[in-house]
Amino acid sequence: MTLIIQAQDITLSQLTELFGLTITYDDQFFTEWLDNLPELTDIEKQQLDRVKRNYISLIERHTLSENLVKMVVVEHLLDLADFYLPPFDVKDEKSVELSVLDEDKLIRGRLDFLVFKNQVWFAVIESKNAGISLREALPQCLAYMLNNPQPDRSIFGLLTNGDDFVFVKLTQQGTPKYALSDKFTLWKRENELYKVLSILKKLGQLIS
Repeated sequence: MTLIIQAQDITLSQLTELFGLTITYDDQFFTEWLDNLPELTDIEKQQLDRVKRNYISLIERHTLSENLVKMVVVEHLLDLADFYLPPFDVKDEKSVELSVLDEDKLIRGRLDFLVFKNQVWFAVIESKNAGISLREALPQCLAYMLNNPQPDRSIFGLLTNGDDFVFVKLTQQGTPKYALSDKFTLWKRENELYKVLSILKKLGQLIS
């Protein structure tokens, strides 16, 4: 009988046990979030300032649901990164199933946004309600990334709860490895959405 594990319930220790997944702290493994980032235009910065103002205004009055985080923040980032336009495509609420070799286990879930080109995944974007820590959401995001249909290619993820943003890189050649970027937050005087959008644009450049 196949054991079905919901992706939102998976843990990092289970991913290590089932797939041999490990974290790497090698500074050279994940340089894409640091090197040669594109400059933003003044108009893009103005739009991101508005996104931040809208988000802070709402979160100061009540806790935001996952859907509101998507609507207020994530969808604007996808737009400004030009991910709605060719050569990219975007799917939301995509069902994912990941089988465990030699074991009767199946990880099942639905990722929030998948950005791809010609069926090649390059970014998985997982958003959470503003009250959830990104550390809690990381195993779920990695489970989706492990489902990459072209495991010979690196894949990137973005985790956000509206307040904070963390990028993830995963490779599956040999032993699956992942690394994290620094955390960006909207609770700073400077608008760190500038850096988040620059990184998204850089990742888009890598595949296009």
